[in-house]
Amino acid sequence: MQNAPRRRTNDPEGLRQKVLDAAEHAFQARGYNATSLGDLMQAAGVTGGALHHHFPTKKAIGLAVINERVAQAVEETWIGPVVSAASAREGVSGVFAAVAGELERQGFVRGCPLNNLAHELSLADPEFRAALARIFADWQAAIAKKVRMDQGEGREDHGTDPDRYAAMAVATYSGAMSMAKTSQDAAVLRLCAEAML
Repeated sequence: MQNAPRRRTNDPEGLRQKVLDAAEHAFQARGYNATSLGDLMQAAGVTGGALHHHFPTKKAIGLAVINERVAQAVEETWIGPVVSAASAREGVSGVFAAVAGELERQGFVRGCPLNNLAHELSLADPEFRAALARIFADWQAAIAKKVRMDQGEGREDHGTDPDRYAAMAVATYSGAMSMAKTSQDAAVLRLCAEAML
């Protein structure tokens, strides 16, 4: 009688996601530079060997958090809602209001994940800077594209420069989130929600 084949009990992708979960949280709560590999191993409940199997360096973890988690957060929080809104202006205003509401329910403001890492890492390493810049560029491009669609369908004045409006929306949000984080008050986001209409 043959022995049944052994079933694999480990979950490499699950372990990788656990490390990214821990890193994403730690980088937002404490910052990239203040988080050690030991902190991540402890938070994720993994060994050094398991961690290094997926991520040979702390920088590799940082890039994965930026490219997978932060980019996804911008897509879910911003790009998706703006693209599906009745107009770019309504979408942008709606995101400001939705984020303000979420922060008020949460009871604290950690800031924008993209903004937090951009402040900390943009001057530290060209690969970090390029990864962060790509997310900002994709975010702006999505808003500008929606403005152009609105103009083509008569929902937006042709005097509006789509690229300038998109840059203003992203910069306003980034600044408002920094202000909200500093004051631990989301009120500035509500002011921006009205102004962006």
